[in-house]
Amino acid sequence: MRKITTYLFLLCTISLWSQKQFQGKAVYQSKTTVDMSSWGAEMSEERKKQIKARMKNFLEKSYALNFTTKESVYKEEAKLQAPGTRGFRFGGFTGGGIKYKNLQANKALESVEFFGKKFLITDNTEKPKWELGSDTKQIGKYTCFKATLVKKVDAFDWRNMRRRGRGRGKGKKPSDKSKTTKVTEEIEIPKEITVTAWYTPQIPVSNGPGQYWGLPGLILEINEGRTTILCSEVIMNVKDKETKIEAPTKGDEVTREEYNKIVKKKMEEMREMFQRRRGGGRGRGRF
Repeated sequence: MRKITTYLFLLCTISLWSQKQFQGKAVYQSKTTVDMSSWGAEMSEERKKQIKARMKNFLEKSYALNFTTKESVYKEEAKLQAPGTRGFRFGGFTGGGIKYKNLQANKALESVEFFGKKFLITDNTEKPKWELGSDTKQIGKYTCFKATLVKKVDAFDWRNMRRRGRGRGKGKKPSDKSKTTKVTEEIEIPKEITVTAWYTPQIPVSNGPGQYWGLPGLILEINEGRTTILCSEVIMNVKDKETKIEAPTKGDEVTREEYNKIVKKKMEEMREMFQRRRGGGRGRGRF
């Protein structure tokens, strides 16, 4: 009975907004936690604290989603760093990419920069297979409903990477190899994770932060592994010129699979170069 009531509420809300055309902006705060316990006794507690402090700007970010009923642009908001501080960088990833979605044309693009080279990634736009639930909660002034999704993890999604085997402590079972992907000798990543979304039919836009979309309402919260993305503000009927929605065009156009191969090759080159340096040799990787 509760599920029937939920679906009726969704249908009524969507029908009231179906003829409206509008543009909005949603601000999200993203936070990723890092499990330093896997390093065990190999690293002192003081050193772990120093690394966490240095990574804070990298793990905690603010994003803006500018959207209409048909398309959206999701990008990181500029943040000034304190004088004398240096931002943490994951390898050659510089961040600051733009994710563009056109739901009407089934088109998704992401602009990224990797080791100084720009890429324009074309992504899969197949509608996510969400499982709608009847649980609700309040986020700000919006009533949100729960949905879950079993998602394949991108092989180079650093947010879900973890150390392989070492420092797990007594009594802890090793990872099931059938459920993880080996990235390097030291790092692995789960093949699948369960994503939880909270969306509101009060804003009947089938969109959300990052690559997430496909629900009967704007997604205000995402829980994905060690990352939580939470909406802190929604502004409707935005007319600011800075919120203009345009697809990115700069960079070499590649598929997600092609881009992952480029990243993997570069990581292997960097590892070999590091090993040669430790052995007294020299080398430099290139694209």
